[in-house]
Amino acid sequence: MSDIANFEYFSTEYAQALQALTAIENQASTIVAFGASDDLRTFVDQFIEMASRTKALAEERDEPHFVEWFAELIQKAEALRGEIVRQ
Repeated sequence: MSDIANFEYFSTEYAQALQALTAIENQASTIVAFGASDDLRTFVDQFIEMASRTKALAEERDEPHFVEWFAELIQKAEALRGEIVRQ
């Protein structure tokens, strides 16, 4: 894949991941209020799995900025998952 194609691919993936995490964060309290903490944990776990796969691919393709940015999203999701467990 060319550098431009890599950038376009990872830019799109990052935008989608950021949007997904934002949606999860915005809906977290509502989901928990409706007693669906297990569902929320599942959503967060699926997000972490997806973001981790994309981060690994960015590592393979030597895209350090995307590796860093996906690592930050994963860290935020893991923190959210930790908050869910405590509730």
